[in-house]
Amino acid sequence: MTPPPVVRKVSRAAVEPNRKRGGDVRILLSPRTVHSTSGFGGSLTLEPGEYVCEHLHPYSEEFVYVITGRLQIRIGEELIDLAADDSVMVPKGVRHRMVNLCGEPARVIFHLAPLAPRPELGHVDTEFLPERSDEPAPRVGGAR
Repeated sequence: MTPPPVVRKVSRAAVEPNRKRGGDVRILLSPRTVHSTSGFGGSLTLEPGEYVCEHLHPYSEEFVYVITGRLQIRIGEELIDLAADDSVMVPKGVRHRMVNLCGEPARVIFHLAPLAPRPELGHVDTEFLPERSDEPAPRVGGAR
C-alpha cells in the first residue's frame, strides 16, 4: 500500500547530486521523498560542455524549464536551443539529450508525469558515460 502524501520541504542542498547520466541531477519531489503518486521532479545543473546522455521515458512526458544559462536539447531528430525562461515538453517514449554549449552553467527544473509502474521502468538509457557506468541511477521510488 502506498503511504499517504506528506507535506515536506525538500531543499536542493540536502539532496546528493547524481552524475551517472551527466550533469548534477537532484531528484527533489518524488515517491521516495514526499510519497507523490502522479510524477516526480527535480533540478539539473550542466556546467559548460557537460551533457545529459540520450535516454527516453516509456511512461512519462518530461517538462523542462531553464532557469539560467543556455542549452541545446535534441528531442528525436529536432534540435532546440533553450535560454533562461524557455521551456519544452519531451513526449513520452521519445529519445532526448541535453548539452550546455555556452560558457556559463545552465540550471534547469524538470518534472516527469505520470509515474512508471515501477521506478526501474521509468528511464531507458540509450547512451552512457563510460566513466560513470557503475554508478547507481537517481532514486525516485522505494524506501527513503
